[in-house]
Amino acid sequence: MALNKNKDLKLYYSIGEVAQMFNVTETLLRFWEKEFPTIKPQKAGRGIRQYTKADIEQVKLVYHLVKERGMTLQGARDMIKRDKSKTVNRSIEVIEKLKDIRSELQAIGRDLNGLV
Repeated sequence: MALNKNKDLKLYYSIGEVAQMFNVTETLLRFWEKEFPTIKPQKAGRGIRQYTKADIEQVKLVYHLVKERGMTLQGARDMIKRDKSKTVNRSIEVIEKLKDIRSELQAIGRDLNGLV
């Protein structure tokens, strides 16, 4: 899951943009909306979904639980209901920071190899 950090300045994101951020289909996002009441993007004219950063955080949480940890939908719903999502969110943040650090170290390694 590679959340595009260049989009931090926007207030609203389309369903297509959010789907691309998580490499999932728009259909899956609409399905998750029905399964997880915490994901509730605003709907503009003609039913066009507008996701806020808070909505994207909820999608990130569901993505992590279902796609990365392999939980069932019911298991993910239960985890979110038990308010352990705060712990999961912290874990997600740590994992993302570690991935960033690994990328930086790999880039440094490539630069060093280029010098030899």
